[in-house]
Amino acid sequence: QVQLVESGGGLVQAGGSLRLSCSASGRSLSGYAMWWFRQAPEKEREFVAAIRWSDGTTRYADSVKGRFTISTDGVKNTVYLQMNGLNPEDTAVYYCAATRDSYYYISRPRVDYWGQGTQVTVSS
Repeated sequence: QVQLVESGGGLVQAGGSLRLSCSASGRSLSGYAMWWFRQAPEKEREFVAAIRWSDGTTRYADSVKGRFTISTDGVKNTVYLQMNGLNPEDTAVYYCAATRDSYYYISRPRVDYWGQGTQVTVSS
């Protein structure tokens, strides 16, 4: 069993930055891919970024490419999402997730573990 706990959300002005953290505990994450999803009010949950724990390969949604960076810290067993150039359209609850590594290229993967979510609000 894996527990995922997000932190780092908050209120920021347009153009600002935030760094989200997802701390994992319970078991090793080797063999997993780690994801960030987000869900805005009255919208479906959408993919933001993913990273393979094994080799650090990353991919991003077009809407955040060039602005967001996903990374891992193996010592701290933590996944980060650095968000720069935020705009009001980025306002959402952001969720950390873990899937099998083989799901890395699937657009809607079956998620094994979800975090509880952290709110990000960007004011104009």
